[in-house]
Amino acid sequence: MSTTNEIKGRGRVTVFPLEGLTVAYTTQSSDERGLGDIAVVAVTEPHTDALAAGAALWVLARNAWERASNSQEQARWIITQAMRARMIKAHPYEDLPDVEWAAELTRHFRLDGLFANHEILTTGRLTLA
Repeated sequence: MSTTNEIKGRGRVTVFPLEGLTVAYTTQSSDERGLGDIAVVAVTEPHTDALAAGAALWVLARNAWERASNSQEQARWIITQAMRARMIKAHPYEDLPDVEWAAELTRHFRLDGLFANHEILTTGRLTLA
C-alpha cells in the first residue's frame, strides 16, 4: 500500500508536455535557507490517480533512455526534463512565476548526490490553483 504526502505551496511552476503527459515542475526547500533542494515533478491531469501519475514519470524515464537502468539514473532523467523545460521560453511550455499549487506526492526519492541543485525528487500529481 502506498502513502500519499499532500503538500501545498506558492511560487514558480513550469508546466510542459512530456510524451503525452502534462507535467509541472517546482521546488521546495528542506530547511529555512530556501535552497529549493527538493524537486517536485508531477503530472497535472486532474482525473489521473496520484499513484498512477507519479508512476507514469518513472516508466517514461525507464523507457525513454536505455541507459536509465536504475532508479538513480531515472530520477536524474526526470529532473533533466524538468530543468530543460524551465529553460525553454516557447509555446507550449508555460513558466508561471507566482502561482498557488497543491500536490499529492506518492514517491520521495533521495538522490545519491546533488544533481541540478536537488537532493530529493518527489513525484505524483500536482494541481494548479
